[in-house]
Amino acid sequence: MQQTVFIIGLGLIGGSLALGLKRNKDVTIIGYDANGHTLRTAKRISVIDEMVTNMEDGTEIADVIVFATPVSETIRLMNELPNWQLKKQVIVTDTGSTKKEIMKAAISLKEKGITFIGGHPMAGSHKSGVEAARPILFENAYYLLTPFEDESEERIQVLIDLLHVTKAKLVQVGAEEHDHMTAVVSHFPHLVAASLVHQLSFENEQYPFTKQLAAGGFRDLTRIASANPIVWRDITLQNRKELSNQLQIWTNEMTKLQDLLSYADSSDIEEYFTTAKNIRDDLPINSQGAMYSVFDLYVDVPDYPGVISEITGYLAKDHISITNLRIVETREDVFGILVISFQSIDDRAKAVECIAKNTTFETYIS
Repeated sequence: MQQTVFIIGLGLIGGSLALGLKRNKDVTIIGYDANGHTLRTAKRISVIDEMVTNMEDGTEIADVIVFATPVSETIRLMNELPNWQLKKQVIVTDTGSTKKEIMKAAISLKEKGITFIGGHPMAGSHKSGVEAARPILFENAYYLLTPFEDESEERIQVLIDLLHVTKAKLVQVGAEEHDHMTAVVSHFPHLVAASLVHQLSFENEQYPFTKQLAAGGFRDLTRIASANPIVWRDITLQNRKELSNQLQIWTNEMTKLQDLLSYADSSDIEEYFTTAKNIRDDLPINSQGAMYSVFDLYVDVPDYPGVISEITGYLAKDHISITNLRIVETREDVFGILVISFQSIDDRAKAVECIAKNTTFETYIS
């Protein structure tokens, strides 16, 4: 069945969704972006099939409309949507990181007979913009859908069938449940990471060498603090109630930890870290979660000239592409001095086999 999908917002998520959906030859992708350069680039590099410079030109011919814009902008556009010419059976969805406010705004659409199904593809990248879009971004990532409780199963299935080609793991949840779970595993960790960086900045004023020692575990722990501050400003404001609850739980946990330090009981402290280790080790490492996965591989290499080119040479020979490579200078709590990033889980798995076949270097997946 031929379908026309109109994607509004052609950043990393909107562009990657477009590329993923284009795997289905029966789908035509029309795109719009408020930034003219982004829109033209998306057309030039074939992220979209057609572009429109007026949103209403896209909405009137679309079978599915996707708002891949920040939540605040999505809500604004949703309020305008009933004034546009729409197909009778159009399905409207979004890609926002919070859902409760989105679904609240969607009530007015529902009252006008417009089908709205909230969506959140839980994937990302350290890069941004349409040039960073890739068709595999959503593979093995959870893609949460938040339809109204009384939404037609047939309409939901239409959207699921469309998104199936992205190879994402599609799961239906309630909007409040969504915002609570993402607060726990995505939104609140960003606050923690940001607070740790602020603490480092404060300490570095008195001990200037501190920052130089923060290239190992600290760097990995706070990686997400480098995310777009505008995006995280909006997410924090939209999900502030859940975040406030999480902060209180975190404060209680820190009080518990403070008590452990005060009493300095070795067995209790060891048990605290053992429990944390066991829970952390049970987390899935072969699929994307709420925060984007960079598919890192740590390689414990000896220090001799040419060792990095040796490893990359082996990978190139086996046609394994890498997206990033860095040397870890501070190795406290880090299992390998060389960190190689890959585009997918499969590429990382192939790299492990390649390195094991050609070297005696140990590899580790965190």
